[in-house]
Amino acid sequence: MLVNMNDVLLPAKEGKYAVGFFNAVNVEMARAIIETAEELRAPVMVGTAEVLLPAMPLERVAEYLIPMAKKASVPVCVHYDHGLTFEKCMEALDLGFTSVMYDCSTETYEANVEKVAEMVGICHAKGVTVEGELGHVGDNEGAGKLENPEDYFTNPDTAADFVNRTGIDSLAVAVGNAHGDYKFPPKLDFDRIETIAGRTGLPLVLHGGSGLSDSDFRTAVQRGICKVNIFTDIDKAGKAGIEEGLAAGASSMMGLIPYEIEAMKKVVRNKMELFGSVGRIPMQTE
Repeated sequence: MLVNMNDVLLPAKEGKYAVGFFNAVNVEMARAIIETAEELRAPVMVGTAEVLLPAMPLERVAEYLIPMAKKASVPVCVHYDHGLTFEKCMEALDLGFTSVMYDCSTETYEANVEKVAEMVGICHAKGVTVEGELGHVGDNEGAGKLENPEDYFTNPDTAADFVNRTGIDSLAVAVGNAHGDYKFPPKLDFDRIETIAGRTGLPLVLHGGSGLSDSDFRTAVQRGICKVNIFTDIDKAGKAGIEEGLAAGASSMMGLIPYEIEAMKKVVRNKMELFGSVGRIPMQTE
């Protein structure tokens, strides 16, 4: 069933577990994510991000994700992540996405507040939820790498003001996490997570989830993280599945698809178990 972010994150906050958000830039990824959620009776969030649109345009993503979410036997929120421009967020809204992240975290604080509050007003009028980011989650490599990440950590006092002034539904925090592959083991500020959760009262979001340890995930969820973003891990798993299929003698794309999907499903299954979202949706009865 197609739902918005509050439908899955508010129960997660109450139940002290987290919901996985997995980017799906093709149908195989979408199948791996949604089929696993159904098998495990887990709520899930699925979608894409603006940086991933060169791989699959937003309109094409909507064409397969929205119908798949509607047909699913578990709650599926279709989320547009890290929307960097107002125009693309509006496109996602028009295409039927039920949740958007408007990432203005590199703007000044007042510009971030003003732009996100405007987005919230537009989206809430349509029953669409909004995620904001305060502080800045950088990259492990490339142009977005931060020299001193702690300078960009989310300030708990500012977070409370940001939430009150914007009306967002969830808050992405910078607490030592980063996008992409971690070159060194990250050190998350769990006390900061707990403090922000207490002062804002909102479900918190951890970006850059791929590569964190099992212990990191469990502790972050215990302290207030309700949504964890995963892409790199399933992306790499899909590639590994194709390589396994080739080694096993698969000689066509059709022959490789089952290997690709199964490899990604293993990652999704593992994350859902770690986040504690397995079994949260009762089995359907006739």
